Amino acid sequence: MAINMRGFSSLQNLIEYQPTMSGPKCCQNPPAISSGGEANGEVLQIASLSSYVSGNPDSKTAIILVSDIFGFEAPKLRQLADKVAAAGYYVVVPDFFYGDSWTPETQLDDWTKKHAPEKTVEFAKPVVQALKEKGISKIGSAGFCWGAKAVVDLAKEAEIQVAALLHPNFVTLDDIKGVKVPIAILGAEFDEYSPPDLVKEFEAALVANEVYHFVKIYPGVGHGWVIRYNDDNPTEVKSAKEAQQDLVDWFGKAFKDLTLLENCYCSHVNSRGKSVGKCSL
Repeated sequence: MAINMRGFSSLQNLIEYQPTMSGPKCCQNPPAISSGGEANGEVLQIASLSSYVSGNPDSKTAIILVSDIFGFEAPKLRQLADKVAAAGYYVVVPDFFYGDSWTPETQLDDWTKKHAPEKTVEFAKPVVQALKEKGISKIGSAGFCWGAKAVVDLAKEAEIQVAALLHPNFVTLDDIKGVKVPIAILGAEFDEYSPPDLVKEFEAALVANEVYHFVKIYPGVGHGWVIRYNDDNPTEVKSAKEAQQDLVDWFGKAFKDLTLLENCYCSHVNSRGKSVGKCSL
């Protein structure tokens, strides 16, 4: 596999990081899949997909988490779902692989052809619709690695109100240029799929298009660290916890600011629907 040097300050800087990242980076530190473990939620059928759900089912705001290649059963992903749910959201983690998440025994290229990330948005839209039919009025979504493509596609079509991409893969600059909703991008210092230079290009495109955003690059970590951090690596653990809290904070701030903008818009429109002023955050 060719190494993308963009975002690394030097070849030596990259070489020094390699001992902890042998093999395809998106496959590092695979989770020990469990049937529940420490998770607080349950598995329900949503839009014909088995989905891990957590949080208040009466909440009017939902968050859809789209997994990486290891699927919706990954314990750290479910623990993150519980953490997000504790902030007051109804959190849904669908099984977009229909029980066929990637395993080390499977050729990654063959698996990716079967589970093309660019097609996932068509499976995600029914989940969004099912949540709306449940009475949920605001929906956010976060995608990890493979899952980032589905989330950016939802954001391009404004199917959701708030988006977040964490160590994204399969996401292009053109994708980011098409985003129509507030979006956060959380990247790693050492990531050959979305290196810091590319993340900065993403940020520049969001600035140019005046899209409300939050972008942050976390030092000392690599691709996949947010939900597949090594428990024996203090740097990864600390950074993962920081990124997870940043994700929760992002949803809280973005939804709050959207509400302020909506209220502001209403206060500057007269009874005939004509704008009588402007407001901004």
